[in-house]
Amino acid sequence: MSSTDAVIAKVTHQFTAPPEAVFDAWVTSEKIRKWFAPGLGELVRVAVEGRVGGSFSFVQRRGLDDVDHIGKYLEFDRPQRLAFTWQVRGTSHTSRVFIDILPIESGTELTLVHELAPHWADYKEKTAASWTKMLNAMADAIR
Repeated sequence: MSSTDAVIAKVTHQFTAPPEAVFDAWVTSEKIRKWFAPGLGELVRVAVEGRVGGSFSFVQRRGLDDVDHIGKYLEFDRPQRLAFTWQVRGTSHTSRVFIDILPIESGTELTLVHELAPHWADYKEKTAASWTKMLNAMADAIR
């Protein structure tokens, strides 16, 4: 998928925390457990190898199934930029997520861009809504 073909789900969120705390919430297992996919199931395993080329795995128990969200870090520039691939293990669809973190007077502004393949266009709004819910939970986790 080239960037020109991608469907873009974009979310912006402001945090009262400093940029370093916001960045670290994305790559620290204990913090991820507090904000990832709230209400959908218990995170039973979180593994993070925080570096360019490193990988992550967030295994969430949903009923009787364990859903493993996996990816590889494409950019890892603390505290201002993070980019990674995004996939559910066992599926063939891989997308990309780009996060820009900027200091503002009241704390931090985060902009998240999730590039989806064109055949996922119907999920653009749902994807943005899911990230919004997680960013709200993240704000609570880093207060």
